[in-house]
Amino acid sequence: MTLSNGRVLVTGGAGFIGSHLTERLLEDGADVTVVDDLSNGDGDRVPDAADFVEVDLTDPDTLVGRLDDIDLVFHLAASKHVDTNRPHGQFDDNTQMTRNVLEAMADADATEIAYTSSSTVYGEAPRPTPEDYAPLEPISAYGASKLADEGLLSARAHSHDLTVWNFRFANVVGPRLRGAVVPDFVEKLRDDPEHLTILGDGRQEKSYLHVEDCLDAMLHVVEHADDAMNTYNLGTRTTTSVDRIAAIVAEELGVDPEREYTGGERGWTGDVPKMRLSIEKLSALGWEPRLSSDEAVRRSTREIVDELR
Repeated sequence: MTLSNGRVLVTGGAGFIGSHLTERLLEDGADVTVVDDLSNGDGDRVPDAADFVEVDLTDPDTLVGRLDDIDLVFHLAASKHVDTNRPHGQFDDNTQMTRNVLEAMADADATEIAYTSSSTVYGEAPRPTPEDYAPLEPISAYGASKLADEGLLSARAHSHDLTVWNFRFANVVGPRLRGAVVPDFVEKLRDDPEHLTILGDGRQEKSYLHVEDCLDAMLHVVEHADDAMNTYNLGTRTTTSVDRIAAIVAEELGVDPEREYTGGERGWTGDVPKMRLSIEKLSALGWEPRLSSDEAVRRSTREIVDELR
């Protein structure tokens, strides 16, 4: 489908990726409505040109009447903290939000949805991990909720004439990102240039995708893939270790800190220490990332440093 002049609803549109996506859609000529409860987002990020509604998507009544005449839903809203002391609550919230979105779409006869899933649905899998890898065994409640959502979307796609674009993300980085390793290191080293505490052993190694490449990939897939259920990994062909991220951030800040490690191969409970997604399916559709994993980390470091000045 084409997005120019379309009517689009973005859930989680005040968040990191959602706010960038909203800006891009508006630039492309779409009419955008953002719904967000601001638990992970910031209302100031939502452009004035978008309609903004602050709602709790776990409430089934909040979307009533809001999807009339909507051409496409981008569903990004989720409880995103992998390490949580309420894993069942997180699972319930995420699956309830997706169920409510799907019910509201059915009531409004809306038939197109793009969903942001996660590499965490794979659990600890061989690398690079293709979309058809099985069995899918997530090791966190967050990953389990994303996998459950994929199941709900697949059932609707194959049984109720819904078109789904399902994106399994690598680690997305860029301006506005908070609560992740790159901004965490920037903030720590601004506060104390002499010392840096690193969760785990520093050897965790994952693929990092810049948010601008992420948006390009999402929109490319929506415009070029037309199956009922379109599942694509979004990532890079390269990876970056946590130690390498520490080195990049230190270089950009001009410091040389002593590193201290909390120990263990995982940074937190549910952390997948090694991750690289296969992007061969995405490449076959005609898209490649512009930045490598290291380049994405370095660019996002510079952007976050500029934001915090």
